[in-house]
Amino acid sequence: MNRKSFLQNIGLITGSAFISIKANALNKLKRNETITGSVSADGKGIANAIVSDGFSVVETGANGKFVITPNEKAQAIFLSTPAGYDFNVKSNIAKQYENLGARNEYNFKLKKLRKSDDAHRFIIWADPQVKNKKDVAQMMATSVPDVQQLIREMGSNALVHGICVGDIVWDNLPLYEDYNLAVAKMGIPFFQALGNHDMDYRMGGDETSDKTFKQYFGPTYYSFNRGKAHYIVLDDVRYLGREREYDGYISEEQLAWMEKDLAFVPKDNLVIINLHIPVHNAVKNKEDFYRILEKFTNVHVMSGHTHYNKNVIQKGVYEHNHGTVCGAWWTGAICGDGTPRGYGVYEVKGTKLKWYYKSTGLAKSHQVSIDIEHLTNQKRIIANVWNYDPEWKVACFLDGKRVEMEKQIGFDPEAVRLYLGDKLPASRPFAEPSRTEHLFMVHCEPGVKTVKMVVTDRFGETYDVVKNIG
Repeated sequence: MNRKSFLQNIGLITGSAFISIKANALNKLKRNETITGSVSADGKGIANAIVSDGFSVVETGANGKFVITPNEKAQAIFLSTPAGYDFNVKSNIAKQYENLGARNEYNFKLKKLRKSDDAHRFIIWADPQVKNKKDVAQMMATSVPDVQQLIREMGSNALVHGICVGDIVWDNLPLYEDYNLAVAKMGIPFFQALGNHDMDYRMGGDETSDKTFKQYFGPTYYSFNRGKAHYIVLDDVRYLGREREYDGYISEEQLAWMEKDLAFVPKDNLVIINLHIPVHNAVKNKEDFYRILEKFTNVHVMSGHTHYNKNVIQKGVYEHNHGTVCGAWWTGAICGDGTPRGYGVYEVKGTKLKWYYKSTGLAKSHQVSIDIEHLTNQKRIIANVWNYDPEWKVACFLDGKRVEMEKQIGFDPEAVRLYLGDKLPASRPFAEPSRTEHLFMVHCEPGVKTVKMVVTDRFGETYDVVKNIG
């Protein structure tokens, strides 16, 4: 970047920050410097509930009351919904916040759950990324009914919530309305993280790029609790002040807030952090992020953005980088790495977490695909185990005889057929196959008739598929 561009960029960012602070300063003139409030259920105060303005983090007293001095940049005050209580929602969109204004008092009223929430489930949607009404129609016809069916199978008493880890839409922010309709139809509380395609461009810098998102969904970073699980949502997309230029970065303000927030969380609790851009390979200040989590032994990160599925363990943190709801931008049934379009399904029991990847329109048992290439004097069998991690076991049987497969890095053959080249796919030819590490390969004699794949995940769940290759 040249000096002139750099100065222009800095001017946009600092200018927008000044406008934001000034606007909040005007609001501050209308209220007291310190504000008060309460957290209650059925008229009784809830002690030890956590309330924040995104900068300070305070705890309610025995009577459920709190006092907080909002930062001059704060735009909202939010409750970290405590365990044992239902989420406040509006048409299933989580609403555990109040926008700061002239009031001096903010009260949060909750409803106590009828059962323990130590056991509960949640789903992760990554990159629905609808661009137009045609994409919306696909989402409504495929992804939404799939979740509805899943929720029905869990039973009417199941505690389930959803989290969308960004790229809710594809730069077409009015389609938030359609996404909200999808959430309303799915019938479970949904929380949202900001993605790079969810931002306002041409409106200044990072501090103003989330204006529309906040109008629909509230703060871009916050936390909540269910059972012994503590959930954090972060904004790790830093807009650089010029259209569509961004990087993966968690602001110092967020990191400072997260450290304060986690100070109230037992060190042996399950911590689940949700954001858009994967931390392990794309967040510039990831070491600062990992440092804050060093005292916690059970941390999972949920991310999206890449349009492929990958599991990574780094610094003791397990990161689930999810395949997309939209597949390859709504052009095909698989992502660029061959992962079917779909979403993650997670089950919490106490502090233990169990999971699987749910392919849209297919049974839970669909966890591996098989592709056969007929060569001159042999056959090449390629299996794609998209939710693989080092604890999985992969077995292959050719005509009933077990053979060893080689784990390799490469391209899923079906993704190559669907997406390779500037003519494919026809509607959005920029979609291309992506190299992946969850492929397994073996060569065999041309006379082999059947191949059977048996894969076992880290929880001992076994899935198999048989294919006739004669």
